[in-house]
Amino acid sequence: MQIKTKAIVISALKYQEKSLIVKCFTLSHGLKTYFVRDAFSNRKSNQKMAYFQPMTILEIEATHKNKGTMEHFKEIKIAAPFQSIHSDIYKSTIVLFLSEILHHSIHEEERNESLFTFLETALHWLDNHDEIANFHLILMLEMTKYLGFYPDTSDVDMPFFEMNEGVFTPFSGTNSLSEHETQLFKKLIAIKFDNDQKVFHVIERQLLLKIFIDYYAYHLDGFKKPKSLEVLKEVFA
Repeated sequence: MQIKTKAIVISALKYQEKSLIVKCFTLSHGLKTYFVRDAFSNRKSNQKMAYFQPMTILEIEATHKNKGTMEHFKEIKIAAPFQSIHSDIYKSTIVLFLSEILHHSIHEEERNESLFTFLETALHWLDNHDEIANFHLILMLEMTKYLGFYPDTSDVDMPFFEMNEGVFTPFSGTNSLSEHETQLFKKLIAIKFDNDQKVFHVIERQLLLKIFIDYYAYHLDGFKKPKSLEVLKEVFA
């Protein structure tokens, strides 16, 4: 089957000497894995590699056999080149981290057009703004809307957040955040990308980051702590 769609690059792994295995989150077919033969075999190798930086948005034509094996690109181009994401150390660290989060959060063949559209819009926002200290936290929170475990805020005035059920409660349980952690969590729920980026201190951001890694692990089978987590902490320290 021949398809044309937008795709967000999740990962690119070198295979043997010249080839790549590329995972993309596509608008039309969810997560797909592609084999790029001879990606490193000629003078255009650097140009090809530019297509496969984490979270790059592509327009692709591809052959999908849908047999559980790797698919193949027919044509590929960058949908809208980023101006700053891959050259800014803060932004490039964020997208590396988020690509790992997505790698462990979405699965093959799960079509999720609303999540794709949200990510595309968020990435363009990141590319065009400089005050981005809370971007990854807000994105991880908002992504839970599309992954099916956004916090139930109907009892948001309660002092504790229960991680497993995703609800606010009057009593502290085994899987509850502390009162202080719950207050930080509520504060994050109330802000958007354009809010004051200095609303949290560095230590508070790191605590929220830990909370989200744990929250995702509660709700997603097979979710793993991203390898780039420590790099992210170091860059934003």
